[in-house]
Amino acid sequence: MKTSLRPGLTAQLKYVVPVERTVPGLLPESDHFRAMPAVLATGYLVGLVEWTCMLVLDGHLDIGEQTLGVHVDLSHDAPTPPGSTLIIDAELGAIDHRRLTFTIHAYDENATVCRGTHRRAVICTDRFNARLQTRSTP
Repeated sequence: MKTSLRPGLTAQLKYVVPVERTVPGLLPESDHFRAMPAVLATGYLVGLVEWTCMLVLDGHLDIGEQTLGVHVDLSHDAPTPPGSTLIIDAELGAIDHRRLTFTIHAYDENATVCRGTHRRAVICTDRFNARLQTRSTP
């Protein structure tokens, strides 16, 4: 991690929700999901939160480092229909060794959609991939 990585860094992601990112598209092999309303799926919302946190880190990690999500504590408070613009704000709040904690606020044209925290761990990509090989099935 570079010395420029410090609490207070922020990023914002603006995302127009396509119909493919709604609940019926989350797991199309599931009749339960296919029968749900076409609003932004919580699973995709989590991915957008992760993306925004990765944007915070752009330029602040050393070569060979990446981050992986290790904890999510989010409320999904309002539906976002396709075509709406979701805005996600992320702020790096704490650094504890290689654990990074972000504060999240997401909203659309109508309401707050999501609030919470997300933690990511800084990894050495080569070491992580080497360990992953020992967990792979033949």
